[in-house]
Amino acid sequence: MQRRFGIDIDGTVTCPTSLIPFINESFQLNITLDDLTEYELNKCLDISEDKLYQWFIQTEPKIYAESPLAEGAKPVLKKWAHQHELYFISARRDALLDVTEAWFKQQDLAYHHIELIGTHDKVSTAQKHDVDIFFEDKHDNAVGISEELDIPVILFDTPYNRKPTPKNVIRVHNWQEAEKKVELLFGRAIHTL
Repeated sequence: MQRRFGIDIDGTVTCPTSLIPFINESFQLNITLDDLTEYELNKCLDISEDKLYQWFIQTEPKIYAESPLAEGAKPVLKKWAHQHELYFISARRDALLDVTEAWFKQQDLAYHHIELIGTHDKVSTAQKHDVDIFFEDKHDNAVGISEELDIPVILFDTPYNRKPTPKNVIRVHNWQEAEKKVELLFGRAIHTL
């Protein structure tokens, strides 16, 4: 049975370390992913919220154009694109749609829909598109989507999202684990590549 998957982009499809080289270069730091213990970067870096925001708005298109794909994402997403509907729902601003679509093309990733909503509140968009499952890296998004829509959410583990989760939020460490959890939730697909 074909399902509709809601999938976040940054930190989920892109490698969660994508921002780090840009932060290190711009602010003369030497941080690693382990240093990012909060999603809000100003809470774990000695940089003001305003300064970080201004930097991010200026650097955002370059970050998105150059973000590496998360390890293992491509074969899983390629397989799912033939079996399910892939709806990518991101907090990116809509003005970055061209950059986002170009990145998907460069990575040779198929999609059925991309929606850049400009906010981290993805519940209403996930509900509007009637997704059956969501894939996310932001803890409060995962919990909110799971609880408000009563659907499973796959949470990709990172140092910035390690708070407790309800039972419908399933923590994974990579795309292979995500694929196995989806098979457990929905059964093995009839079609295989």
